[in-house]
Amino acid sequence: MIEIVNKIEKLIYAVLMVMLIFVLLVSLGYLVYALYYALWENTRYILDTDEMIGVLGAFLLVLIGVELLDTIKAYFIENTIHVEIVVLLAIIAVARKVILLEPPKVITFEYGFELIGIGIIVIGLAASYYLIKKSGVLSFPVLKKQE
Repeated sequence: MIEIVNKIEKLIYAVLMVMLIFVLLVSLGYLVYALYYALWENTRYILDTDEMIGVLGAFLLVLIGVELLDTIKAYFIENTIHVEIVVLLAIIAVARKVILLEPPKVITFEYGFELIGIGIIVIGLAASYYLIKKSGVLSFPVLKKQE
C-alpha cells in the first residue's frame, strides 16, 4: 500500500512540476513584456517609480517560481525537503511584498500594524535562516523507505 501511495505522490509532484513550468514560462513572458513596455514603449530608456516597482515585482515572482521549482525538483529526486530553500523562498516572497507595498495617502493604524507584522515576519525568517545555516541541517527527509 505504501508503494502505491509513493507512486501517486510522485505523479502528483510530476504534474505540479509541469504546471509550475507553464506558470513560470507565462510569468517570464509577462516580465519580458513589462520590461519592454517600460523601457521602449512608455518612456524611452527611463523607468519611473511605478514601472520599476512593476518590473521588480514581476522579476521576483519569476524568482519565487524558480525557487519553488527547485524545491519540488529536490523532493522529486531525493525525497527530501530542503529547509534552507523553503526559508529563502519565504524571504523572497516577503521582500516582494515589501517592494510592492504602496503607502496609502492617509496613514492609518491598520497600515502601521501591517508594517509591524511584516517586520516581525522578516525578523523571524532571518533568525530561522541564521539558525538553519548555523545548525548545518539543510534538508529534511520526508518518508524513510521501509526495507
